[in-house]
Amino acid sequence: MSVLVNKDSKIIVQGFTGKEGSFHAGQMIEYGTNIIGGVTPGKGGQEHLGKPVFNSVYEAVSKGGADTTIIFVPPKFAGDAIMEAAEAGIKVIICITEGIPVQDMVKVKAYIEKFDTTLIGPNCPGVITPDEAKVGIMPGFVFKKGRIGIVSKSGTLTYEAADQIVKAGLGISTAIGIGGDPIIGTPTKEAVQLLMEDPETDAIVMIGEIGGNYEALASEYIKSTGNKKPVVGFIAGKTAPAGRTMGHAGAIVGGEDDTAEAKMKIMAACGIHVVESPAEIGSTMLKALS
Repeated sequence: MSVLVNKDSKIIVQGFTGKEGSFHAGQMIEYGTNIIGGVTPGKGGQEHLGKPVFNSVYEAVSKGGADTTIIFVPPKFAGDAIMEAAEAGIKVIICITEGIPVQDMVKVKAYIEKFDTTLIGPNCPGVITPDEAKVGIMPGFVFKKGRIGIVSKSGTLTYEAADQIVKAGLGISTAIGIGGDPIIGTPTKEAVQLLMEDPETDAIVMIGEIGGNYEALASEYIKSTGNKKPVVGFIAGKTAPAGRTMGHAGAIVGGEDDTAEAKMKIMAACGIHVVESPAEIGSTMLKALS
């Protein structure tokens, strides 16, 4: 059983008929992802990209049996879209939207805790299980099937890591882009845990950024497992000036422990194979596996 999404996932697109939703839904369908339809309030009963449009997530669940959703809804309404999906019984919610106000996400995170759902993102590239399901905006051709899992805070570095792994003659089990916002549904530790417990994953690439303590908590968890699977780690933002947000809203150095150097030191102390450059991910993984 792959992590989070697979060929049997019944996936809907919230914001289905919008520009972003339409484009990426088309790409996902082309990849072979099981998109069963989408949601645009007021357009229920229509067809789009050859799939049915529902007025609400509840309707998509009750009529189409949807269990997974990907959200392309403007920031102002995305928080409500996440809560609607959780309430309707969706098991995996992947939110691509960038720029959701932090106070909205505080409310959303507290609200969805009472439901049996997993939120990935917001502000993330999504999740891909190669040859089965691409639920996100990542370029599918980069990812080849294999047994290496990826957890990344950065979108583009997810693709770079996948490319490195594939060029090393290995492949990907599942890649999870967790998102770069200060408040996200599934932090690094929980995403790593999913791959640690996945029988189809032999090793993990963990990519972090400056700011926050996600990577430290994940590293301590990896050490607590007795390093049962090799982990290759990289932290982006080594040259970032202190006190300045860099790209992602969550990437800001608040104190000494938030710097790339501090995080890399913690990771190394926990038995993770730390690389100085993403270009070393593939070769380091080969060494770690041998």
